[in-house]
Amino acid sequence: MAHLDRAQKAPDPSSARARQHSAAPERSGEEPQAEEPDLVPDGAAPAPDAPAAHDAPATPPGTVPAAGTTNRNGGAPPGPPATLGAAPTRPAEAAANGTAAEPGSRAATESNAPRKSRAGRNLPAAIGVGVGLGGVVVVSLFVWKWLFLGLVIAAVSVGVWEMVRAVSVQKARPPLVPLLLGAPLMVSLAWFGGAERLPLGLLATLLLVFVWRFADGVAHYQRDVTAGALIAVYVPFLGSFAALLAYPAHDGSVRVLVTVLAVVLSDTGGYATGVFLGKHPMAPSVSPAKSWEGFAGSVVWTGAGSAVALPLLVDGALWWHGAIFGVAVSIASVLGDLGESLIKRDLGVKDMSNLLPGHGGLMDRLDSILLALPTAYAVLAFLVPWTR
Repeated sequence: MAHLDRAQKAPDPSSARARQHSAAPERSGEEPQAEEPDLVPDGAAPAPDAPAAHDAPATPPGTVPAAGTTNRNGGAPPGPPATLGAAPTRPAEAAANGTAAEPGSRAATESNAPRKSRAGRNLPAAIGVGVGLGGVVVVSLFVWKWLFLGLVIAAVSVGVWEMVRAVSVQKARPPLVPLLLGAPLMVSLAWFGGAERLPLGLLATLLLVFVWRFADGVAHYQRDVTAGALIAVYVPFLGSFAALLAYPAHDGSVRVLVTVLAVVLSDTGGYATGVFLGKHPMAPSVSPAKSWEGFAGSVVWTGAGSAVALPLLVDGALWWHGAIFGVAVSIASVLGDLGESLIKRDLGVKDMSNLLPGHGGLMDRLDSILLALPTAYAVLAFLVPWTR
């Protein structure tokens, strides 16, 4: 009867549970393990089963384990409990709390990012490049004036290259070679021949552009020649007035200096006034950052500064000469800035190039001064004529 008693005995609970777990799909994604042999002797009470890892109740989504608890694999949790939905610590908050941002985190990245101005520029780089360029110009004017001639030729040549590159976005293909030949020609004629010879350089450049473009056929001829004519007038012709101001007048270097100072005063005064008082947009579709209050600040600051600087630096100039000079140069500077902004808006580009860190392209710095140069030349020629 012993074998009948064993046959009729209920199956071992541990063996039944093991077979059930091996047949059921694993919730943890692990491979089913082989059934372990039943080592409980017949007639002995089975030991209570320890709860299996996959039998533990699942943690509801979004629940953070309490400190000191273990995870499903029996190890300690990876870190201290965190509060769900908490905003990341920013650099200012970390500094206020006396804690440092974790390396590689967003807070550390933001704290190490270059400081930018409201215009989105790298402010330290922009200041450094601007001071460096200004120093080179001053040295060339008062130490070796022939170096200034080379700087003007290099500047207008780079400006021509940037403009040809920019208009190519709209599929215009003005011939680059005749423009690069015409740029030093116009500057040199202005330097050595004066205002009477400068138009001859422009005429020669335009004729060379018209003829050079013949080689590319009839398609889009008018478009390419028109773009080439615009670039020839806008960059090397207007830029050549720097040579007319500087040479061969005995005080030519000072005249260039007061013109540059007036442009700097216009830009700086307009920016500062616009930041603190600007409320009415001047040309929102062209340059949204410009305001009428900023424009008024440009005119006032430049007029006042030039009324002081021009009599001190230029022989024979009076304070009201300087005021008129400053107002005229400021208006021309703002219009030149708006003009290039209009061209960039039409082309769909932000900067003419990335040649100057913190500034963009060279044309993004020459935009204000290109129209100011002929204005300064005309006003000074009328109010304070110079002797050659």
